[in-house]
Parts: sequence; C-alpha cells; structure tokens
Amino acid sequence: MNSPVGQPVYVAAASALSAAGWAWRGLARQVATGSASPEPTPELIDSHGRVLGFAVPSLPSSMDVESKARKLMSPPARLAAVALGLALRDADWPSDTYLNTGMYMGVGASNGALSELTAMLDASIEANAFSLERFGDAGLSVCNPLVAFQLMNNFTLCHGAILQGLGGPNSAYHSRGQGTVTALAEAHWQVASGQCPQALAGGADSALHPVVWDQLRRDRLLPMATLPGEGAAWLALSRQPRLALARLAAVACCPLAVQKAGDDEALPAWLTQVFGHSTLDEVVLAAPQPRARERLRKAVTARGVARPCTEITEALGETLAAGPALAWCVAVDLLQVAACQRVGVLSLDLDGRLGAVLLEAVP
Repeated sequence: MNSPVGQPVYVAAASALSAAGWAWRGLARQVATGSASPEPTPELIDSHGRVLGFAVPSLPSSMDVESKARKLMSPPARLAAVALGLALRDADWPSDTYLNTGMYMGVGASNGALSELTAMLDASIEANAFSLERFGDAGLSVCNPLVAFQLMNNFTLCHGAILQGLGGPNSAYHSRGQGTVTALAEAHWQVASGQCPQALAGGADSALHPVVWDQLRRDRLLPMATLPGEGAAWLALSRQPRLALARLAAVACCPLAVQKAGDDEALPAWLTQVFGHSTLDEVVLAAPQPRARERLRKAVTARGVARPCTEITEALGETLAAGPALAWCVAVDLLQVAACQRVGVLSLDLDGRLGAVLLEAVP
C-alpha cells in the first residue's frame, strides 16, 4: 500500500498520551532522554506478579471523559477518546465539518474488565471444562450487558467518535502495529483524493492487560527486556497548508518479499522508493525486537541519514497498536524543534510487518 497521487496532505494537529505524559510537544526529547520510568503494573500484580511497565500518568478530571462514559470503555478506548479530544481541540476545525470528517484507527485486542471475564468463565465451566452451552445460559447472564462495549475492540474507535460527534467515513483495523499504518494510509488517501476534506488517523492500545500480556509472553513475541506499555495518539489531516505542523508525504507497507529477502540491498532499495533520494534528517523507529531494530538501522545507514535513529520502544514500552502513531508524533515534534526538514518513521510490529511514513517540514 503506497501513498496516492493527489492533493498534498498536511498534519493540522497531533495528540499523544504515553508514559511520557499527555502532550506530543517535547515527546522527542523525552524519548531521547528516557525521562519516563517504568513502574510496577497494578493490572498485572495478581496474575503475573511484579511486572514493570510504562503506564500513562493519571489523567486530570478536566481532560478525562465523564465517569458515566468511562464505565463503558476499555482502558485503550478511554485513552483514545481523550487523545481524540485533544487533537480536535488543536485542529480547531469548525464543528459543522465533523459529520464529514474521516476517522481511521489501529486498535488492539479486547481489554475488558478482568473481573467480568472471570465471572463469565467461572459460570461457564462444567465437568472441569468450558461449556459453550453453559456459557450461553449461565455465563452471559452473570455479566453486565454493558460490558460488551468494553469487549468489542472496534469501540476503541466508536466511543471517541460518538462523544465528539464525528460522522464521516471510518474504519477500525485490528493492529499490533501494521494495522495502524494501514489506517494512516487510508486516511491519507481519503484526504488526498478529495473523498473527505479532513480525517484523523491514529492508534490506541495497552499491553498492561493480563490477557494481552499473557499472550505476548506465552507466544514468546517479546524479548524479556522489553516492557509493556500503553498509549494513544492521533494525527489530524487536511489539505490546508496554513499553520500546518508537517506535510504527510508518504505512507507505505513493505511487501513481505522485500522483508524476507535477507540481503543488504532489497530493504534499502524499498526505503528509497518510499522516502526518495533526498537526505533524511532523522528516522524514528518503533520495533520491539533488538535484531529487527539492528537490521533497520543498517538499512537506514545504507540509505543515508544525517543523525542516529530515535527509538521509542525502550523509552515508552511496547504499546502495540499505539506504537506507530506515537512514533509519528515524535517525528512531528522533531520537525518543530530539531531543525529537521524530512523525518522518516519505520515501525516493525510483532508479526514482522514493516510500515514506513515520511513527514516533511512545511515551507
């Protein structure tokens, strides 16, 4: 999937919630200095013992969604809704345009309340085994029906859209990274081709949920040194260059044949197709596997970059669907404060799928 031919697309606003705080401005410096410190994760203490993780700091009530709405939300949906509100506030789009505003998002696995899930499973056991019949009869009846809005991961997008009154074209992509890049590519196409005047693209997720963390460890998807994290981030896109933060110049998903080539030429050549031949001032990496990061660094070096790569996973934890979106916000921040003109973002997810994004300074 590559960027479309059409009108230029600009980043009108951004938002980011991560272990580094509630703002995208200054995020590049915080990532570079490692200012966020991992702490024991309360969500994992009963199931996994003392696990260090990167949690978003407690949200002030003035920023948070109302408590009534919060009861229907999974933790990633809550973060997504708060970050969405921040992005729309900074974009300052007229509210009468919201019904035509596109919304595309990478979302992770369900993050329902563990107490509700446990009660459902306990009531569904017969003869020491899970019974689908008992689940349909007794299991579902012990659960509050409203928990369905926590369990359906597409509601990570829907809750924020409902609260903000967004009614344009939209899609939620299941993601451990690459789906979030696909969401940005779709939003880019929608705006560049004139299908909608403006759109939002982002991701939200949490690896701090016991079921999610258990799967990552069980399937050995993460190295032992990689810590879980959570976050949410958005880019607001339009065709208006005035006061824009950046130009979204390219979005692409790497063909598997290129990734599996295993040589020193295929990946740099593909990066040149995406980024062009002009020099990149910096590259932001979101990749949990050290070997994968090293291969990307080598490809970036072969491609030619003015400064070392900025890596976000060690600074913010593995945030799954949120990772690429947080990396885009780091890149936008670099364009504001580091005299950068062209910043590339590479995200390699747990399934080994690579995405690339190019952001450029606005003249």
